[in-house]
Amino acid sequence: MSPDVFDAIGNPIRRDLLALLRAGPKPVNVLAAHFDRGRPAISEHLRVLREVGLVREEPRGRERYYHLDAAPLRDVEAWLREYQTFWATKPTDLSTLLDGETP
Repeated sequence: MSPDVFDAIGNPIRRDLLALLRAGPKPVNVLAAHFDRGRPAISEHLRVLREVGLVREEPRGRERYYHLDAAPLRDVEAWLREYQTFWATKPTDLSTLLDGETP
């Protein structure tokens, strides 16, 4: 089973990789230097991000640079948008409950 965007961003290392790539393309060695894991582990995380389309790989000589492509995050944003209304009403409901009123 191939991962989806939700699976990919569910891992904190992959979220950190995406955050690093927001500043622009970087080679795997530069990305790996930010973690206490070896380059093969970071390459595996980048593979997952590539499979779901969140990063793309660009060969430059002997190095591979990784670029962020945030377009797949639109699915996540759309999913979260459904819950914004839900959470927007919760403080009001709690306030009403604490004040002893019935909603």
